[in-house]
Amino acid sequence: MHVELPEKRYYSIGEVADAFNVNTSLIRFWEKEFDALKPKKNAKGNRKFTPDDIKNLQLIFHLVKERGFTLEGAKIHLKEGKKKTLNNFEIIRKLESIKAELVKIKSQL
Repeated sequence: MHVELPEKRYYSIGEVADAFNVNTSLIRFWEKEFDALKPKKNAKGNRKFTPDDIKNLQLIFHLVKERGFTLEGAKIHLKEGKKKTLNNFEIIRKLESIKAELVKIKSQL
């Protein structure tokens, strides 16, 4: 999944949920389930996600929603083969961004 977010230091949970096309409750649930997600919280308790958190969310989204892993399966997969999973995911992400650019160019023709 190609996520388009503007270049910022911190993203609100609403922006992240809109980018992934999911509910904010799912993001909050994944935050509790996966140790890799550590958004910053301000005094009011609002979550602010960094670009690193977004990358981790993309990986979790890919495993759970696109590849059909269960939450336990995704946790085990991340712990056992994180480096291999990240390499494959990076390749997929780059190819999807290239595809999005090509589709954009095609629509301009």
